Amino acid sequence: MFTLFLFVDGALPAVQGKGRVHTPAKAADPYLDDGAPPAAVVQLYFDSLRSLDACIAKNEKLKCAAQAMAVRAFPVPDPRTGQCTYLVAYDGPAQDENAWHAHYLAHHPPIMAKLPGLRELEVYTRIDWICPAAWRRLDCMQRNKVSFDSPEALTAALNSPVRHAMRADYAQLPKFTGRVTHFAMKTQVL
Repeated sequence: MFTLFLFVDGALPAVQGKGRVHTPAKAADPYLDDGAPPAAVVQLYFDSLRSLDACIAKNEKLKCAAQAMAVRAFPVPDPRTGQCTYLVAYDGPAQDENAWHAHYLAHHPPIMAKLPGLRELEVYTRIDWICPAAWRRLDCMQRNKVSFDSPEALTAALNSPVRHAMRADYAQLPKFTGRVTHFAMKTQVL
């Protein structure tokens, strides 16, 4: 499965199928405050690159920043669509991206899956894709999404012992540079 992240300030793209619209929300993270979140992030899901390319072609004149990525969904105890999402982006690069992803995927999601009240857990890695000239191509090394029922549920999870375990694991990641951002977002299903 693939996903397309569209960071938009105005009109939403013409889409059909599975997706989410994320808009700013408030949650309290004891470790981080990454400033103002994006105005809106449209996240679309596709079963194939062909269908992703078709959506891009329909929206090639849209003014946005975007990134297409591979989706890795992880099981959670009580899955459902969350109403509040924590979107995380690792700009990178890592000194050895294969080692970084191997460590991250083996260690971090099993800890994240224990967050109280977690409804969805996905990790995204970059792919090669065709970006229209009107779009600004983003190139994050990795993105993540964890979803909860509300901003209050997200805040509770971020202040739980599991979050402290996640920070300890974060310190064990292979060396990388670049920014890491975390934004609480209200989530609406398309």
